[in-house]
Amino acid sequence: MAEAQQNIPAAGSTTAGSIAVAAESTVATRMSAPPSFDVADFPVPHGREEEWRFTPLARLRGLHDGTAVASGEGVKVEIDAPESVIVETVGREDERLRKAGVPVDRVAAQAYSSFEKASVVTVPKDTVLGEPIRIAVHGQGGVAFGHQVIELGAFAEAVVVIDHTGDAVLAANVDYLLGDGARLTVVSVQDWDENAVHVAQHNALVGRDASFKSVVVTFGGDVVRIHPRVAYAATGGEAELFGLYFTDAGQHQEHRLLVDHNTPHCKSNVAYKGALQGQGAHAVWIGDVLIQAAAEGTDSYELNRNLVLTDGARVDSVPNLEIETGEIAGAGHASATGRFDDEQLFYLMSRGIPEAEARRLVVRGFFAELVQQIGLPDVQERLLAKIEAELEASV
Repeated sequence: MAEAQQNIPAAGSTTAGSIAVAAESTVATRMSAPPSFDVADFPVPHGREEEWRFTPLARLRGLHDGTAVASGEGVKVEIDAPESVIVETVGREDERLRKAGVPVDRVAAQAYSSFEKASVVTVPKDTVLGEPIRIAVHGQGGVAFGHQVIELGAFAEAVVVIDHTGDAVLAANVDYLLGDGARLTVVSVQDWDENAVHVAQHNALVGRDASFKSVVVTFGGDVVRIHPRVAYAATGGEAELFGLYFTDAGQHQEHRLLVDHNTPHCKSNVAYKGALQGQGAHAVWIGDVLIQAAAEGTDSYELNRNLVLTDGARVDSVPNLEIETGEIAGAGHASATGRFDDEQLFYLMSRGIPEAEARRLVVRGFFAELVQQIGLPDVQERLLAKIEAELEASV
């Protein structure tokens, strides 16, 4: 196995007393400043902007206004990959660091402007990996800025698992470059300690007839804000964006997605599910799909479901669909948020299942479809165990 280890140097809420739900249809894909690698092109947000109105800026520890500076030990990155995979640590001048996408907000631009070294993981052309690439990102305290690139050559196939643990204030950009006919599955797990802050932009550029699957799993941290974005380099590309999150008391977990259908005859499918419990738990899901005029033959759908387990939690779910051509195969979106289903609970308890076990079964069933998308038994079992541990803590 090829291994690489990188130390990134340290660099420099909303609550509700009862269940609150918001579902809106306002298109937000073009309301922010134009994308840029230069942090100076983005004004300091104040919380009234469309892209920041749900985020507790005061809890970002200075990532949004430039006051976050080098401190602590940053984060430690370890990469474990099969021998055929090329693992590099590169400087800012590497051209691959600018290919997948451009920062779309001030934190992403700050992350790009501030990192010193980046990890680049390359799967060569025609290589089909039998084992996953595992990337461990462990916070060691302080503030850090990071950049990672996963690149697949034409017709390569790979699974990548990125684990985030420990304590840190981290702003990062993660890029996925898929060559023609390539197939990439990425599982990004945010299992931070309770005080961590993590803000990241994920950029995927999907080649001709390539297939990209993203599974974002968020449990830990004080504030986690993940921004997956997908664009297509040529026709025939497919993207599946799955996610699950379990938001506890006082946590803010925000997932903002954009699928930019800029090329004809491409597909996308988005499905995120979340569960919330505890006073001040706040989950935000923004799903933007843009079908440009040139993207004829597009087939797209996005879904968000939220299960509120206790009073005192809040969900903001905003699906947005912007269509500039009538020549599409299909497009749609759906969002729903509800309390724990008492009828399901009663049904199970009436058949002799104790209440605590019945609650676990309902929640496990709610997440099962998305967990199965991971395709790695060890990761699936760990995540299901984590979900059950969260439920145990609430009893």
